[in-house]
Amino acid sequence: MAADPAPILVTGAGGFVGQALVRALAGTRPVIATDRTGLDNADLPGVTALPGEIDDPALIARLTAEPLGAIIHLATIPGGAAESDPALAARINVAAPMALIDTAAAHGNAPRLLFASSIAVFGDPLPQHVDDDTPVRPMLRYGAHKAMLEEWIATLTRRGAVRGLSLRLPGIVARPLAPSGMKSAFLSNLFHALKAGEPITLPVSADATCWLLSRRALVGQMTAALTLASDPETTRLNLPALRVRMGDLVAEVARQAGADPARATYAPDPAIEAAFGAQPPLATPAADAMGLRHDGDLAALVAHALADL
Repeated sequence: MAADPAPILVTGAGGFVGQALVRALAGTRPVIATDRTGLDNADLPGVTALPGEIDDPALIARLTAEPLGAIIHLATIPGGAAESDPALAARINVAAPMALIDTAAAHGNAPRLLFASSIAVFGDPLPQHVDDDTPVRPMLRYGAHKAMLEEWIATLTRRGAVRGLSLRLPGIVARPLAPSGMKSAFLSNLFHALKAGEPITLPVSADATCWLLSRRALVGQMTAALTLASDPETTRLNLPALRVRMGDLVAEVARQAGADPARATYAPDPAIEAAFGAQPPLATPAADAMGLRHDGDLAALVAHALADL
């Protein structure tokens, strides 16, 4: 009888994306899920839940006791929270994943590594067009931490220790209504407010443009990246996403939710608009060539996001 394949480790498995990803992987091969909280997936087939702090050396030792077939690293301290607690952010966003990856790589089997990076690596203001060759110039600690780990993963990939891919996530909607530390939380809060028929004031203008992706589409991209037949030339991928005008997003969410679009009003904050409302045309040829796909159109994006509420 053939041995079970080496497990996939998912960090941040109790989060919005992590929960859906573990559900998608459950039953396909063994999965180790870890997070501080929210590990409600231990009853899924083939899933082992190991809760704990990702910077705890004892937890890292448990997670990497046996060779891993793949690592999907989602755990992070996001933008606003990273700015308010720099020491915690540096520990969780840089030191802990470096220790985890180094320990896992010590088995010598070069596991596939998917790292949830961010478009925050580009900083702001953005250039008039973003593609696979756009240089990174982060302005926030969060983006800088992501860029640091991208470079370490690229280095380890060149050394043959892992087979790494840093996936630069755009705005993912619609996240739960809860404190997230994300300055882009208004993008998800819009869905919640209009579905409930409640008013919301958006910190960007109606003409603001954002790159958006549903959780469903992101999980599809990640599972596709996990099973690539060959290693791509690049270790850094801008993910395909829809470029959406905020006024059009409000209108479509209101239409599908049966709400009055006038419940959404605009009070632009220049800093928020610059960071999250001035995103230019986006080209993703490397990811496109790998078969990674976004939601398709605005109506599908909104339907997928509303289905998560």
